[in-house]
Amino acid sequence: MNAYEILKKVELFDGLSEQSKQLLSSICMGKKFRKNGHLFLEEDSGNGAFLLASGSIRLYKTTPDGKEAVIKMIQPGEIFAEVTLFEKENYPVSAVCLKESFVFFLPKMKFRHLLNQEKFRNEFIRMLMEKQRYLTRRILYLTARDVEGRFFSFLEEQYGKKDLYSIPISKKDLSSAIGTNPETLSRLLHRLTKEKRISWKNHLLRISRGGPG
Repeated sequence: MNAYEILKKVELFDGLSEQSKQLLSSICMGKKFRKNGHLFLEEDSGNGAFLLASGSIRLYKTTPDGKEAVIKMIQPGEIFAEVTLFEKENYPVSAVCLKESFVFFLPKMKFRHLLNQEKFRNEFIRMLMEKQRYLTRRILYLTARDVEGRFFSFLEEQYGKKDLYSIPISKKDLSSAIGTNPETLSRLLHRLTKEKRISWKNHLLRISRGGPG
């Protein structure tokens, strides 16, 4: 699997020139992780960022009472843990594979050498600012929509708009991803099923687009 080919498909990297993408891909190191394997744990030393090429990864934080709060579900083509390249010395979250995954690792020290090149540095900073704007929109999304709206938006954002979804995550993780708790999600799914707007069996979720709402 070629890091450059993955970088070219990442929307977030659209602002990088072809030269900068080539430079970035030249320092990437590929690695395969098994299902349920951890890439890193919260507070581990942050040695670099990651780019997901295939698979699915869950980012989560552990609450004081030992529960896991999902921060984000990473899909192929997304970069994560990039905060360690600039700001944090330790990973602020944990990352675990939901299925076998292949990632490219961007070592912090090699990346910082690239930042000595002004053109690359300016392009990369613009890219990170765009991701910051995404996070701002994410906060607005969580506060402005009800649970049902967040549920359907999550499906489209993560898997596209379709009638049949194969959901690779647990309902517990799904509830955290949309900013609610498992009990509230269960009530929502029960209501939507009763209204014949969805049917969910095993990992297959079918949406009835002709239903109310």
